[in-house]
Amino acid sequence: MARRQSSAPVVDSTPYTENIVDIDVTSEMEGSFLEYAYSVIYSRALPDARDGLKPVQRRILFMMSDMGLRPDRGHVKSARVVGEVMGKLHPHGDAAIYDAMVRMAQDFSLRLPLIDGHGNFGSLDDGPAAPRYTEARMAAAALTLTDHLDEDVVDFVPNYDNQLTQPEVLPAAFPNLLVNGATGIAVGMATNMAPHNLVEVISAARHLIANPDATLDDLMRFVPGPDLPSGGRIVGLDGIRDAYATGRGSFKTRAKVEIEQLSARRTGLVVTELPYMVGPEKVIEKIKDAVNAKKLTGISDIVDLTDRKHGLRLVIELKNGFNPNAVLQQLYRYSPMEDSFGINNVTLVDGQPQTLGLVQLLTVYVNHRIDVVRRRTVFRLGKKKDRLHLVEGLLIAIVDIDEVIQIIRSSDEAAAARARLMSIYDLTEIQANYILELRLRQLTKYSRIELEKEQDELRREIAELEAILASDERLRTLVSDELGAIAEEHGTPRRTLLLESEAVSPTVAADLAGTNGKKGKPAPLALEIADDPCWAILTASGQVGRTGNQEPLAEAGPRTKHDVFTSVVKTSARGEIAAVTSQGRMLRLQVMDMPVLPPVTGLPNLTGGVPAKDFLTLLKGETLVAFVPLDEVLAIGTAQGVVKRVQPDYPLNREDWEVISLKDKDFVVGVAPAGADDAELVFVTAQAQLLKFGADNVRPQGRTAGGMAGIKLAAGDRVLFFGAVQPKDEAAVVVTIAGTTGALPGTAPGTAKVTAFSEYPAKGRATAGVRAHRFLKGEDTLFLAWAGHGPAKASSAAGVARSLPQEHGRRDGSGVPLSQPVDAVGPAMAWPDPA
Repeated sequence: MARRQSSAPVVDSTPYTENIVDIDVTSEMEGSFLEYAYSVIYSRALPDARDGLKPVQRRILFMMSDMGLRPDRGHVKSARVVGEVMGKLHPHGDAAIYDAMVRMAQDFSLRLPLIDGHGNFGSLDDGPAAPRYTEARMAAAALTLTDHLDEDVVDFVPNYDNQLTQPEVLPAAFPNLLVNGATGIAVGMATNMAPHNLVEVISAARHLIANPDATLDDLMRFVPGPDLPSGGRIVGLDGIRDAYATGRGSFKTRAKVEIEQLSARRTGLVVTELPYMVGPEKVIEKIKDAVNAKKLTGISDIVDLTDRKHGLRLVIELKNGFNPNAVLQQLYRYSPMEDSFGINNVTLVDGQPQTLGLVQLLTVYVNHRIDVVRRRTVFRLGKKKDRLHLVEGLLIAIVDIDEVIQIIRSSDEAAAARARLMSIYDLTEIQANYILELRLRQLTKYSRIELEKEQDELRREIAELEAILASDERLRTLVSDELGAIAEEHGTPRRTLLLESEAVSPTVAADLAGTNGKKGKPAPLALEIADDPCWAILTASGQVGRTGNQEPLAEAGPRTKHDVFTSVVKTSARGEIAAVTSQGRMLRLQVMDMPVLPPVTGLPNLTGGVPAKDFLTLLKGETLVAFVPLDEVLAIGTAQGVVKRVQPDYPLNREDWEVISLKDKDFVVGVAPAGADDAELVFVTAQAQLLKFGADNVRPQGRTAGGMAGIKLAAGDRVLFFGAVQPKDEAAVVVTIAGTTGALPGTAPGTAKVTAFSEYPAKGRATAGVRAHRFLKGEDTLFLAWAGHGPAKASSAAGVARSLPQEHGRRDGSGVPLSQPVDAVGPAMAWPDPA
């Protein structure tokens, strides 16, 4: 037992008296705690199921409405609003009021913000500025929550000192609790409700109004799941259905991530939407901690490019050789890019905390809204009847206005005049008082016409209001129509994507193919890309890329867009190849750095690569000639007719080196693997001379050598094409395109000829060769020449397919006129599978 001692002050000479009361501590603590718990639950932490607001939120909106802070008015200091709310309605600290006010202004917290804030109202990572620095006014949506408060639509209760009154609940023209959600921690209970889409929730409410016996499945056709302000993705809908059925459940949210080619050599994950209430700074911090703890691998950098214009953009750069989808799985596991949201729909219903499902939540709201509209209709009906009563009395007085004036003038006082008017014209006291207060300007003939018109309008409106009150169906229809108008005015498209299960892209599906998972689930993706065989590709338009792992190059079918392959090198995903430039340099390349070309009808999508100029660092005036393997003997031809076979003894510790010593003004025009001595090397010159000879005529040299004479050139001639044709290739062809030197580009397509390679006789090295194309009148040069495995395909510089002659021409014959210019020629047949 404990004692509580009380004492009374000494008055005059009265001695001090002592009064000790014995109380039971257990009973005292139970009673005090229960009072405190009830106060927290009912007056602070839990929202009302009808308007979806906690008391502090309701008081803020009511006070802002009372202050006239409408959307068409100017903003006022937030501190002023906080002071008014604290001084008149909410007897708690200003910090709690301002925090509630800030949350109602944040578009990342509420799906439909209720306050229009001006200034720094915070972010997901930072708090707001002080209330003396920010300004606020009501948002347009908040007006629909407070409309018609002056029409007796809800009960008013005294404030904390009984000097003012405040609404017990707001009229709430839309289901705010479901639309904006709620969060709060009370004593022994808590609430956590997810935001939803306004249009979907109102559609469900209207369906419930029309069909009071609607089931959960019926309503979930309109409300399939939450719609979070931050967007993102919800993966798995079972927990959502549980929450809608019982009021408790959970779901998993994920960031919206796209795999992008950040540069010619770098791939990255770009995050544009995060889970609800997760900020980018928190994500960055957690990712860095996981990388330092060796939980996350494959990440080289993370950059926050978020701004007000473009919104959230978080770029996660990946190291080469790592599977982006596997890294993304790691990020979901070890960072807030995947988060869980636990739904706990605890809300106040008739002052009692209850856990409600979707049907119950909408039912409580619909009943509240029907009651609001009924009370508003009753109030308006009373006002209309009161006005009609006055108008009818005034019309009686105007008919005999002279007598009325005489009665008033002859009366000693107002009470006598009122009594005589009531007696003579059978008026009520209210009508008589209104006549006594009549202004002279209302006695005109026009005023009488206006009164009669008003009388008819009032009778029509009264009949309409009475019809609404007399028919429950008409009342429900009115409520439904008003909800539809709110949805049309304030509705926005859904932001959150709902996924029944984890979405798997075609790339991920291919990675998962053949893996053995447990309990029907796929095994985790391999983090590092395997060293599988692939093709490294260089196209005539300068695009660089590689095929996917183990993806063969199939034969191309008819296509409207086709870029010609300049080089196709058999390699592996973690292998190395080389690039040869026009200045005789060889550059070492990592195949892993090349972007993967997505397949299209059996071929890589040639538009999915990156420009070679962005992938390689070239010198001024230098161009890329070809991709070549690093482990084969290569044949190199120059514009001045020099040929060289180079041994693959390249330096291991250098990224670039000279592969041929060039003479002044000479440059490399072609390079091709020529390890076999029986391969045939081919020169084609601008003056249409073709020379082919065996590779065994050119002995392999070291990389610093300058080569030897390959073809004898006439004065003013130069080599247009150099390549190698594999031994006994019966399908090899030669393509030549002739034209006029002085013609403007694109104005004269020229003539083309396709000839079987076997028709050209072999000649000795350093000879002039044979004629490969007979010029027509006006033609004096070859624009383009190519020799290789046929059939050949042609394209423009932009990668658009061009036609070549179908029939093979004679070795020294002339060409067939082209309808469109040709800028590149290459092989059309498939290469064998690299495996």
